Amino acid sequence: MSGLEIGAIVLAVLMIMLGLRIHVGVGMLLAGVGCYLIVNEGDTNALLFTLNNLVYARFSSYDLAVIPLFVLMGQFAIHGGLSRALFRAAAAFIGHWRGGLAMSAAGACAGFGAICGSSLATATTMSQVAMPELARHHYDKRLAAGTVAAAGTLGILIPPSVPLIIYAVLTQESIAKLFMAAVVPGVIAMLGYMVVIRLVATRTMRDVPPAPRHDWRERLDALWEVVPVILIFVVIIFGIYGGWANLTEAASIGAAACGGYAFLRGGMRRAGLYRSLLGTAEATAMIYLVVVGADLLNSGLALSQMPAELADWVMGSGLAPLSVLLCILVIYLLLGCVMDSLSMILLTIPIFYPIVLGLDLFGLDSTGKSIWFGIIALMVVEIGLITPPMGMNLFIVQKYGPGTTMGTVSRGIVPFLFADTLRIGLLVAIPTLSLLFL
Repeated sequence: MSGLEIGAIVLAVLMIMLGLRIHVGVGMLLAGVGCYLIVNEGDTNALLFTLNNLVYARFSSYDLAVIPLFVLMGQFAIHGGLSRALFRAAAAFIGHWRGGLAMSAAGACAGFGAICGSSLATATTMSQVAMPELARHHYDKRLAAGTVAAAGTLGILIPPSVPLIIYAVLTQESIAKLFMAAVVPGVIAMLGYMVVIRLVATRTMRDVPPAPRHDWRERLDALWEVVPVILIFVVIIFGIYGGWANLTEAASIGAAACGGYAFLRGGMRRAGLYRSLLGTAEATAMIYLVVVGADLLNSGLALSQMPAELADWVMGSGLAPLSVLLCILVIYLLLGCVMDSLSMILLTIPIFYPIVLGLDLFGLDSTGKSIWFGIIALMVVEIGLITPPMGMNLFIVQKYGPGTTMGTVSRGIVPFLFADTLRIGLLVAIPTLSLLFL
């Protein structure tokens, strides 16, 4: 069999395992084992040799040490009540606008993403913080659910972002440059969601009285509560990019600052500390399991020559570069219906990355293409988190939103999908938007 045939069979079996609800990390491990056995005609020596070296080779990477630190920072933010402070601060300034509380939820999701790095954690936390408040002010349930589900995806776009760290490790790209490249697209995403909220609220909430306006003293008091969160974000981003702190040092400072701030403001006690440490251990173990499974699968596919054969076929197909890129983005959208964001990055980047680097796209050099494609891929992966039937954020909002059904969330997310599509089109057409600070 050719490499393409082997790859197609292995990936099809992986999709079947995922459909049977086998954990994605375990599914990738089993698919990788099968790929090695097919390529080597049942000889287990190559498989055992790879397994003997793969885990150490991957986990000895210094860059991966930053993942548990960013996860811990997010856990401190979750259990320390920082999400409530962010929501109150945003609501104090714009909550009295038409749809202002929903806009505040979107802004709080962006702020929380800056200290969390996880879309699922952002959606989970803001569902419990914002949705009861939106229900109390008689917001349309579809608007409330769609806002939290969509804005929750900002958790992986606003740096620090765990998927961007994984992308950097896989492609040997600069994590600092990727973080800086994500800032402008993240701001565009947040503003785009706010525009959608305003348009939908204007149509569906004509008879709903706005929330009361806060005076400037209340606004400044609410803002003062989140100043440390802003400083943490600034220290992490500019510390890394400015060169006075490496990624691990900046993550350590951020985790310590979040934990200290949560403790001082009364949101972190022994139970919260225990839950934060346990949540960090569980999340890190899950991420590392998926990384090992993806490494074995990608090693097997590379041994079969499937990525190289696919790249050669694409280059010889005569398709325009933008057509190839569009096909890749469509594949991401389809995968997003059945896979989580981290798994998609780990599975697809070793296959698609060489193809993209071989395309002539807007005259970008290899570094520019690498960073630009990383941001584009991440944004498409975001859409997968809110795409029915398996978008993870939809299930989270349905679970934690009071009186929210899956149908409500699915209908509420539609206007935000249009905003996402326009944003991706904008970033594809104008790559410099993600390369402004490089």
